[in-house]
Amino acid sequence: MLDENVQELCTFLAHSTKNEDKVVIINVEGMKCHSCVKNIQEKLLEKQGIHQAVVSLEDKRGFISALFLSSLHNTIVSFDPSKLDDNDIVDVINSMALNASLKYVNVLDRNVTRTPQKIPNFQKAVVEIRGMTCHSCVNTIEETVGRNDGIKSISVSLNECQGQLLIRFTFNEQNPILTFNYTAIVELISDMGFDAELQGTEDFVEEKSVEKSLFVRKMKDKKDEPSVKLGLKTSKFCMANNDSFEKRTFSIEGMTCASCVAYIERNIGKLKGVHSVVVALMSSKAEVVYDSMIIAAEDIADGINRLGYRAAVIDDGFNNHSVLNLLISGLTSETCVSRIESHVVARKGIESCSVSLVASVARIEYTPTFIGPRDIIKVIEDLGYSATIASHDEKLKRLDHSAETAKWRNSLLVSLLFGIPVMGVMIYFHWFQHTPMHPENQTPIFIPAISLDNLILFVLCTPVQIIGGKYFYLQSWKALKHGSANMDVLIVLATTISFSYSFIVIMTAIILRWPSSPMTFFDVTPMLITFITLGRWLEYKAKGKTSEALSKLMSLQAKEALLVTRDCADGRILSEENINVELVQRGDVLKVVPGAKIPVDGIVVDGKSVADESFVTGESMPVVKKQGSTVIGGSVNQNGTLLIQATHVGQETTLAQIVRLVEEAQTSKAPIQQTADRIAGFFVPVVVGLAALTLLIWIFVGFYIYDDDNRDTITKWEIILKRAFEAGIAVLAIACPCSLGLATPTAVMVGTGIGAVNGILIKGGEPLEMAHKITTVVMDKTGTITEGRPRVIRVQTLIPETCLSLRKMFAIIGSAESNSDHPIATSIAHFVKEWLNTKEWASVRRFHASAGNGIVCEIRKVDEMLQNVGLSKEKASKINCTIKLNNNDVSVIRKNHYDINEETFSVSEHFRVVIGNERWMKKNAVVIDKFTQNLVEEEQKSGYISVICAINGQIVVVVSIADVVKSEGSLAVWALQRMNIRVILLTGDNARTAGATARQVGIREVFAEVLPNQKRIKIEQLQHTKERVAMVGDGINDSPALATANVGIAIAAGSDVAIESAGIVLVKNDLIDVVAAIDLSKRTTRRIQLNFLFAILYNAIGIPIAAGVFMPWGFTIQPWMAAAAMALSSVSVVTSSLLLRFYKKPDKQTLDCAEFRAHQARLAMGDWPVVVHRGLDDSGVRRSLSKSSLNSFISTIASIFGSQQSVSRVTPSERKLLLRSNSNEAGKSDSPTALIV
Repeated sequence: MLDENVQELCTFLAHSTKNEDKVVIINVEGMKCHSCVKNIQEKLLEKQGIHQAVVSLEDKRGFISALFLSSLHNTIVSFDPSKLDDNDIVDVINSMALNASLKYVNVLDRNVTRTPQKIPNFQKAVVEIRGMTCHSCVNTIEETVGRNDGIKSISVSLNECQGQLLIRFTFNEQNPILTFNYTAIVELISDMGFDAELQGTEDFVEEKSVEKSLFVRKMKDKKDEPSVKLGLKTSKFCMANNDSFEKRTFSIEGMTCASCVAYIERNIGKLKGVHSVVVALMSSKAEVVYDSMIIAAEDIADGINRLGYRAAVIDDGFNNHSVLNLLISGLTSETCVSRIESHVVARKGIESCSVSLVASVARIEYTPTFIGPRDIIKVIEDLGYSATIASHDEKLKRLDHSAETAKWRNSLLVSLLFGIPVMGVMIYFHWFQHTPMHPENQTPIFIPAISLDNLILFVLCTPVQIIGGKYFYLQSWKALKHGSANMDVLIVLATTISFSYSFIVIMTAIILRWPSSPMTFFDVTPMLITFITLGRWLEYKAKGKTSEALSKLMSLQAKEALLVTRDCADGRILSEENINVELVQRGDVLKVVPGAKIPVDGIVVDGKSVADESFVTGESMPVVKKQGSTVIGGSVNQNGTLLIQATHVGQETTLAQIVRLVEEAQTSKAPIQQTADRIAGFFVPVVVGLAALTLLIWIFVGFYIYDDDNRDTITKWEIILKRAFEAGIAVLAIACPCSLGLATPTAVMVGTGIGAVNGILIKGGEPLEMAHKITTVVMDKTGTITEGRPRVIRVQTLIPETCLSLRKMFAIIGSAESNSDHPIATSIAHFVKEWLNTKEWASVRRFHASAGNGIVCEIRKVDEMLQNVGLSKEKASKINCTIKLNNNDVSVIRKNHYDINEETFSVSEHFRVVIGNERWMKKNAVVIDKFTQNLVEEEQKSGYISVICAINGQIVVVVSIADVVKSEGSLAVWALQRMNIRVILLTGDNARTAGATARQVGIREVFAEVLPNQKRIKIEQLQHTKERVAMVGDGINDSPALATANVGIAIAAGSDVAIESAGIVLVKNDLIDVVAAIDLSKRTTRRIQLNFLFAILYNAIGIPIAAGVFMPWGFTIQPWMAAAAMALSSVSVVTSSLLLRFYKKPDKQTLDCAEFRAHQARLAMGDWPVVVHRGLDDSGVRRSLSKSSLNSFISTIASIFGSQQSVSRVTPSERKLLLRSNSNEAGKSDSPTALIV
């Protein structure tokens, strides 16, 4: 008797199976990939009596039935019992190296209503999560919990302190009921340091929940589903949710021009299940988004192959998976293939395994967290086979187009071998003997209808037509077969018509015994094919140069790594082994000798050296590496030996991510390229029509302008046809869609490659093209304009040295702050540690911290700490000195304001320390007099954070802390303003600090105290005023604004979320690169426009000339001249783009000039007007790009009195003028428009 739940699920099958069918449930183990899916379906459907088959990858099992249910863990077979029995079904599956067992027989109740009730197949669960502080917590929970079996999706909300889980129902084999272990999930979250509690669950049916399966029917007469428009693509409607959509990248060989691009996109876009297709001509790739439930990546590759190109899948489509390609020796049959696949996929962490018997290659998708490449190879070798890593040289060959270059070089050599003699024949017979116009000069062979020159031309041209033109014929046939036309079609038309006409007219002359040999066009074929093949060869040679930057990046990867085994007890190296870098796994310890490349990203566990990381940072200065330092794969270890532990391997390394980002950028299309593709789509048919029209017009016009000078030697028809044919063929030969198609991708490829070499990673053609249109640059403050790390700037002591030495004072303060993890406390502790040169702290007791206020504690054993510090008393007691540190200078100023008893500190062995703001001092009974209060206010006006420190109830020092402005900040802002770009500071910091920072770097407009969502709203407000906005940021709070801006520019040192949201990533933490990115965009876009202008003018001028528009005035061109011009046009466009390789990005040296130094002097004097707004108020903002101080001053006044929420900062001279004319308004200290200087 079946369980009620199973019986209800089987009811779903009743409405679509035949009444006489027998139904069994079979459990199938071992199915892992689409190859298994297809094999099972094909084998079962070969058996007569099985009408339908559905196979699912979900839960690694198969279902053979009329309908697939995602929640079922069995195989249900509906078949005709007169033709098959139960064991036949099991035997079919077992013969495929799978494990099948019979569970239930004849389970369907035929009396059930044909409309099945809806059974819940998913469950929603809400878990309350307390203790999250930032988005990093959110990401950690989602990544960790989301990896568990049965969880389809998880969404954690930081604001609502809860997580929503979507659970897929599973079946328990012993008791088939719907179950899920929520307790384990709650415990998992709790183990991560959070408080978690299950709030409730809810069952529901997901209407469109269809798992990754392939629905195979033997009904050929079924009509296609209706198609729906998705942008420019057409895709079939399918009952699938977005979770089943995947994106794969395919390599495509054989594309020659933009017509090929449009041809592939159009035809592949029609495939059922394909959502979108983007084809890149230059990088020879296609990105396809498709529904994996309906179509597999291999089927898409086959579709491209059927169009006449060679396609292969080159990525796995999963960001968290890696792909391993292995060469396997010892395969003899399909049994070997099934054996390897079944054993490999049985290991934890293996997503799929596909083995090709013909190629002896295995492609394995795996998760590096659970398993590594060496483990996979060991599994295969344990089965008795040999496995090695497949070479990645093919990727480099694809980048430099070496295969295509070699193909066209060979074709060119054949064409030249026969083409050069043809040119000699033309020169002698046609130019010197004038045989075409003077038949009496011909040398007949055998009969008058065959002349010597025509015979030689026929013999020489035939090999060129067949061998030299082979690739043109193959590509044009494949295109025409699918109803398309490309550049090759034009070439084939021109050469075939010329050769065929000449051959036919010769045969006619022979048959009709003409008195002389007729005029032929045999010479057109070798001339056209030779020149066009030369152009193709040069074009692909140049294309290889366009990806030189990417090839250079890829070549930085080390080929081998030195794997070491260490003694766990004392760290001694027990063994060393050279392995392929692709075999390195997480956690491996690798040895890097001097001069060697660091194989992968990792952490130094032993040794000290310096590394050249210029390929990432752009800085030529080596970086010191010691224990605990991070290293980047591809950088060069220069002197010492290092032992590193691998943390990121394979596609996770920094170098691999940079390469992948550049590849994606070069695959994507700039908006202007879409226009070129549309033009290329109808270009060839239009040209063919123009050529036919030209032929007809010249035949018609020829009768009216017939020249009868040669009436006695050549017929009227021959002269007319000669002119008409030459004009028509010249039109076919000169027209070049390639120049249009290459105008954008070549420039984008070179531009993005040069950007990557210079530390500017541009994610595609769209941000590259958009960046040059930017009118406003909005910058975040912390971490973007500033260093992002608070530093001690000034120390002002308020008691004499004789009461408490500066050394002892800061030993106490540093010890207290060392127990806090607040950034300000960390900066003070770091300052003390570096200045005193100490590694130890005094004893801290009764420590208490108040968020946003300060700390209070008790410090003991200070004298013991001072015995071990490296700073002498003499150096520490200098009055009004400057402390020189590694990163910055700290000024020490002695005020000696308080005259206190020396015994206040000397008699104490322990000290009560209070550190914080004014409010915290008052709460802890520390008295602040007017002098100290004024001192704090003055520091805050300068944009500093003032920290008051009191010991034993007495204020001893005021420490000023600031997030230091980057050294290049003012230069970058000035350079942007010189480019006529408006610069705005948008920050969540307080108005005082933001205004002071803006004045230091020369920004006029500031929006302070804005929330992350308000940053996005501000960007939208600017866009609504027709501004093209670039947002520069580095934090998670900047990501909404980065995604909203026309171009988001992220600092690579910032958060992963910010980098993901941006369109441009700056590898170096250098604001000058913002200027360089916009400048590179301008140069690249200008080159694209120049290429387009040349391509359009070439076709617009060349086609009329070839058509004979100027023939009445004696100016015309021969077909071979048209072919040479066409070849030259493509080469010229590629060469034009290659000029970008000489681009030099602006840097500090090139931007620094007398004008900037004068501007910097003005900033140093504080002579810079700044308008600061709290929140999103912008009523006081006026767009002014004038450099005159008068216009700036007028703009400032307008801003002050046009806004009720503005805090304006003006120069001292401007303040006097304002106070003189508006004393009433400005004099009110509580007014929201009060002037703060």
